[in-house]
Amino acid sequence: MVAQTRPPSFTELYTPKLVTLLREGYRLGDLKADMAAGLTVAIVALPLSMAIAIASGVTPDRGLYTAIVGGFLVSALGGSRFQIGGPAGAFIVLVAATVQAHGVDGLILATFLSGLFLLLAGFLRLGIFIKYIPFPVTVGFTAGIAVIILASQIKDLFGLTLSGPEPGPLLPKLGALGAALPTVNLAAVAIAALAIGVILLLRRLRPHWPGFLIAVALAAGLAWAIGLPVETIGSRFGGIPGSLPLPHLPPLSLEKVVAVLPAALSFTLLGSIESLLSAVVADSMTGRRHRSNAELVAQGAANMASALFGGICVTGTIARTATNVRAGARGPVAGMLHSLFLLLFMLVAAPLASFIPLAALAGVLAVVAWNMAEKTEFAILIRASWGDAIVLLATFLLVVFRDLTEGILVGFGLGTLLFLHRMAQAVEVERPLPVIAPDAADSANGNGRPPYDASLASDPDIVVYRISGAFFFGAAASVAAAIDRIGEQPKAYVVDFSAVPIVDSTAAATITGFARKARRHGAVVYLTGTAPAVRRVLLTHGARPPHVRYKPLLADAVATARRAS
Repeated sequence: MVAQTRPPSFTELYTPKLVTLLREGYRLGDLKADMAAGLTVAIVALPLSMAIAIASGVTPDRGLYTAIVGGFLVSALGGSRFQIGGPAGAFIVLVAATVQAHGVDGLILATFLSGLFLLLAGFLRLGIFIKYIPFPVTVGFTAGIAVIILASQIKDLFGLTLSGPEPGPLLPKLGALGAALPTVNLAAVAIAALAIGVILLLRRLRPHWPGFLIAVALAAGLAWAIGLPVETIGSRFGGIPGSLPLPHLPPLSLEKVVAVLPAALSFTLLGSIESLLSAVVADSMTGRRHRSNAELVAQGAANMASALFGGICVTGTIARTATNVRAGARGPVAGMLHSLFLLLFMLVAAPLASFIPLAALAGVLAVVAWNMAEKTEFAILIRASWGDAIVLLATFLLVVFRDLTEGILVGFGLGTLLFLHRMAQAVEVERPLPVIAPDAADSANGNGRPPYDASLASDPDIVVYRISGAFFFGAAASVAAAIDRIGEQPKAYVVDFSAVPIVDSTAAATITGFARKARRHGAVVYLTGTAPAVRRVLLTHGARPPHVRYKPLLADAVATARRAS
């Protein structure tokens, strides 16, 4: 008897992990562990949030608003115990392009709309479909983003002075940066090199120390003590405010909403992919299992709230989430505390941020970009197969030279076509001797199937076929061609479906057409071994008596056909 699985209830799908944790019991020891983990993640997130905001074309305080408001809601409402939300490097390209095209108000509106779309995606239970993004696509767009982030930091890494605005597209950007090389600032180069060197050295010698924060603090102290002529947060942005702004939205109009809609959809697509990938990483590190639809709902609420407070796009951040797990977090409270620690820094130590050199933050992002590029996986996929290499390179090159969303969509389309091609190639039509040995072996293995009489295979009035593999539209043409090549005019066809896990409407229509054709020639078609779901599809599309007769076993069908003839 087949066990019936009950579909998950609304509560099971959308209950935040925070509620689950509290129901299980949350003790003082758990709180202490979460406080330590939250502080650790906040120390990592502090320089990253400001650096990502600056690289995205907005002021550093907006990165902090995003981590404080959005990060708190991601942890409080999310479907993952360990997810850390905030601004992410993956969004730098899209955010910068949106700011350039629509201004900061347009960015905030697009962020708010993407939150609405993420909420809708969660309540429509679309979270499960994100897992169908092919691995070469994720590796390709991650590597492409890494290249773009690194290119965006060259100006501050070398302290270059451009004659005009820095171009967005990669090739014009590199041309403008190359033309500005004579303006290189050696002090900025030294500060960037110091920051990168400290991060790499601490990663090797003291991997548990907050390398990003220590590097930025050392660079800021050195630049202030010596009086180096480098650009700082204070000189470019005038520092950061010491409190959160009041929530508000920019002026709304239908024209503005329509204008930023493509950006909002891009934020939604990338945010859902990035956040659920981060949740999967946390699952793999902890053995837990996240609720994908609850996570999308939380991401939606976080983006809407971030926009209300002037923040930018929020998503799950893989590096900070992994840091949270390694720091010993017990649950979502750690992520909520990380946001509160960042708020405390803003309230108490905001004036110190004015002394941070932009070259040091550029060095931090250069290390982030290097870590983002999944170099080993990239090399493996290039060598794995021509199909994976094409999907990977198409995604990577489109992300770098065209558009992030276009790269993901084209890569997904190519990956889907590649999968369908491989599935279609896996379908086989065998006749007739390959049918005999498996049946005899099945009986020998004691599964209850009677042995098949080998002499029946030579009966000229009966043609036996077995279809193996997923029988769907991609394979229907090849199966139909194989059946049409039949040269005999038998009195019965027996088609074994015991090795067919699924059938779609195209395949069912192919079988129905074949049965009608056989009927016109006076032959009967027997289908054997059809699973209940397969038989249901076949019956729905007309593969029913008198054109088609069903038998549970191949031997039964052959014996019946022989008696009828």
